[in-house]
Amino acid sequence: MTAPSKPLNVLFLCTHNSARSILAESLLNAMASDRFRGFSAGSSPRENQQPNPYALEVLKRAGVPVDGVRSKSWDEFAQPDSPHMDLIITVCDNAAGEVCPIWPGHPATAHWGYADPSELKGTPEEMLAAFTKTLLAIRQRLELFINLPASAIDNLSLQQSARDLAKR
Repeated sequence: MTAPSKPLNVLFLCTHNSARSILAESLLNAMASDRFRGFSAGSSPRENQQPNPYALEVLKRAGVPVDGVRSKSWDEFAQPDSPHMDLIITVCDNAAGEVCPIWPGHPATAHWGYADPSELKGTPEEMLAAFTKTLLAIRQRLELFINLPASAIDNLSLQQSARDLAKR
């Protein structure tokens, strides 16, 4: 695939921006930062929300940098001076059903649902296993995404291509 002249900006949304969206943002940046820039946000992060420690741990174990990773509200990306998003992907069913802000530039949208590993109550080993399972599921879909042909990520095709990947 020929790299576009500038990376495409992809925003991953979840409710609290502590686990799945953090995993997706960090993975995309580690896998293809020359062609894509990953961001993440939550529709309603809790006050003083922080990334889930298990999410950060599985990213570190996978060799994915976590410097600067933080939880934030999607309002941060709906401002006129925010980075222009090319694609917005919801990664939890709650965020997919919410009324989103009006995004500058009207980016393409898709939903890639994943079970919430932070809902599991178990031993630290069980929690790490659940987060690792989610990380691997996200990685698998991102590998397909970053290897799409250039024609599948042009402005007209991006939304359909991203939505088609949700079926895999």
